[in-house]
Parts: sequence; structure tokens; C-alpha cells
Amino acid sequence: MSPNNGNEVPRPHKPKPFAPLDFEGFTGGADPARVSEAAHLAARALVHHGRESDDPEVTQRLVKLADQQGLEAIAEMWAESAARSLPGALWRLYALRTAVKQNPERMAAYFKAGKDAAEVSKAVAGVAEPPGADEVTKMADTILSGAFNGDFDVALDRSAAFCRVVALGQTHHADAAEASNENHASRLTHSSHRLVRTAEDLEAAAAAWRRGELD
Repeated sequence: MSPNNGNEVPRPHKPKPFAPLDFEGFTGGADPARVSEAAHLAARALVHHGRESDDPEVTQRLVKLADQQGLEAIAEMWAESAARSLPGALWRLYALRTAVKQNPERMAAYFKAGKDAAEVSKAVAGVAEPPGADEVTKMADTILSGAFNGDFDVALDRSAAFCRVVALGQTHHADAAEASNENHASRLTHSSHRLVRTAEDLEAAAAAWRRGELD
């Protein structure tokens, strides 16, 4: 690297790419207890601020938080939190929305493949018919908006339902790909299992919220 002669303008920091469905694998060197406390305080403050405001612009700013700050910044706050906690649930809502926005066509294809075998989950998720890229993108925004201007547990349940339909669609795609691309089929199967686990965590978080126990 050449020395800075005083005329060079430092390059702005750009967050490295992040796969939003990879909820695991984040480690840090800080005191875990302090990190956990900060994560819970930030999550409570964010949800409280969103739910106390009647301004739709506030809701939109909160929905687009990951767009503006980078999903990695959200991950640094919440990805290490317990899945069935307030920060853990918020992390999954933001990560799912980012996954949809990064590749809406693929997510729509998975949803289409799974929806007919998961009628209840399809109805709960609330994706418009026919479920194309625009429809799943709008759904992701609507679900996250609902976390701040609607019933928080409903947002979690809708997100869980979407995960279940997409996971089922991934298994169908994996079955179709198994003969020609075994590695791809294996990755899809692994991803579908993780999405089902995520759906279970979101559903448990929704139930805890209704009991007044989600923290």
C-alpha cells in the first residue's frame, strides 16, 4: 500500500456482503453479559419508539434501518441474542426482509413451490396472489411495519409462516435438483431445515409476547 501523501481521500467504510439467512456464526470479543444487556436495551427502545409513534415516516425509517445502516450493523447488535428473545426476534425480522429484498425472484419461486402444500401458512403469511417478486417484497415490508404499527406477535407469526412456506418450497426444489446437482440439493435441504427452526423460534417468540414474557 502506498503511503498517504496528504492528498489522498480515505475511502469510506463499506460493510462486507452478508448472507441474511445465515443467522448463526457471529462471535465477538466483548463481555457477553454487557453485549446481551446492550442488545436488549436497544431492542426495547426501538420497539417502544416505533409503537409509541403515529407517524408513518417513523415506521418507514425503522423498517429501512438495515438498508441505511447495513445488515451487518444489525447483526453486531442482535445476532448473538437468544433466538426466542426480543432482540433475537427483531434480528430475524430484519434478516428475512433483507433476504427477500436481495433476491425476490428466488424467494418468490420458493414460495410458489411451497404454497399449495401449506395452505394455512400461506394464508397467515399474507402474500398476494400470484406471489411474484413484487408481492413477496411488499409482504416483507408489511410484516416489518406491523412490528411497529400493529400487533408485534402477528408480525412474528406472519414471518414464521412465510419461513415455513419457503422452506417447503426449498425441499421441492431440492428434490427436483437431486439427480442433476446433488450439492445444490443438499444446500437447499440444509437451508430449509434452518428456516423451519427459525419459524419455530419466531412462533415461540410470538407466544411469549402474548404472555408478556418476551424480553
